[in-house]
Amino acid sequence: MFIEPNIRAEKRGWIEVICGSMFSGKTEELIRRLKRVKIANLKVEIFKPAIDTRYDEVKIVSHDTNFINSTPVSSSQNILLLAQDVDVVGIDEAQFFDAEIGEVCEQLAMKGIRVIVAGLDMDYLGNPFGQMPALLAKADYITKLHAICVICGSMASISYRKSADTNQVVLGEKDIYEPRCRTCSTLGPNAKSLIQP
Repeated sequence: MFIEPNIRAEKRGWIEVICGSMFSGKTEELIRRLKRVKIANLKVEIFKPAIDTRYDEVKIVSHDTNFINSTPVSSSQNILLLAQDVDVVGIDEAQFFDAEIGEVCEQLAMKGIRVIVAGLDMDYLGNPFGQMPALLAKADYITKLHAICVICGSMASISYRKSADTNQVVLGEKDIYEPRCRTCSTLGPNAKSLIQP
């Protein structure tokens, strides 16, 4: 039996997406927002994909080594099971989650939960990454962050891969990736010699 909700009495949830390239500060911004939630004494659950063990198996860690504890999950459906009786849900590295992550975020928001998601919007080729386009379409608020191009100093939006690996998902840090602008990314490995000082 369908029970019509009392819309005036229910709290409203929403979805915030923080996106951009690697080294743009996405995780730092996610951590900042989640720490403010904790200061406000709101109940929060934080999740990350179990495959992301670059800095820590449990903690979400920014490139600046700022961190916050989280729960690693192998499936986005696990988030629904674990996020009970909370005000806010934080999710990092959303591009690594399965196709259900957008629907999971939608269900959480419909329960009155504030959902804060961070992830790469583009892969190393500058193409949409994983489920991020669907999340961006569902988002109520979007924050797009940029890094600085290591070649020319312009605004960078691409996580340029320095290795020859062509798999879309290759976990790595500065040893494999560097932020580049659109132009310097297309110039490839010889970009520094092609850019005039």
